[in-house]
Amino acid sequence: MADNTDTCLVVPLYNEGSVVGDVISAALAVFPRIVVVDDGSSDDSAAVARRAGALVVEHPLNLGQGAALQTGFEAARLLGAEYVVTFDADGQHRTDDAAAMVERLRQDDADVVLGSRFLDGRTRPGALKQAVLKAAVLYSNLTTGVRLTDTHNGLRALNATALATLRIRQNRMAHASEIIEQIGRSGLRWVEHPVHIVYSDYSRSKGQSVLNAVNIVTEQLYR
Repeated sequence: MADNTDTCLVVPLYNEGSVVGDVISAALAVFPRIVVVDDGSSDDSAAVARRAGALVVEHPLNLGQGAALQTGFEAARLLGAEYVVTFDADGQHRTDDAAAMVERLRQDDADVVLGSRFLDGRTRPGALKQAVLKAAVLYSNLTTGVRLTDTHNGLRALNATALATLRIRQNRMAHASEIIEQIGRSGLRWVEHPVHIVYSDYSRSKGQSVLNAVNIVTEQLYR
């Protein structure tokens, strides 16, 4: 198995409290380089992440998840990363899925590997959440030309070519659709990979609501 020293895990962070410490500690066993972008947290999340062993970059104000990922991408480039994984701080993502996605990049299967919770039966979202996610998939497939099964999954792996190509300008949740649009326009090679999204009481409390889904569409239409 690769040692992943050429890979940077980028973790956007906002008020995750002590949860992020466990996430970082577990991920460091697989990915020794982790950049956490603290997006204006008002609690001690940044300090917890730093104590757990991550390199922490801080936004003085809350700019949104898209802005946090772009800052993380820039940090990864400065660190000379060959591969970058975007990884949530709330415990929903599994490092074994992330490692398998990076391995597909190493095998030159694609420039971007996109996680999908709908390619196998491990993930079981509630009926309302599944309806929201499926609606987002339909909208994205119609508007971007990139036909996916899961368009708002935060677990992604990128090689250096993709990292140099993508530029996130949508600061908030619409960044997920923007990334897909850029993949389609740029001709980057992409594949989907089955991943298990772990829904805990905590991650559900931080999850995407129906209102957020409406906001995503609105941001896309009026940007």
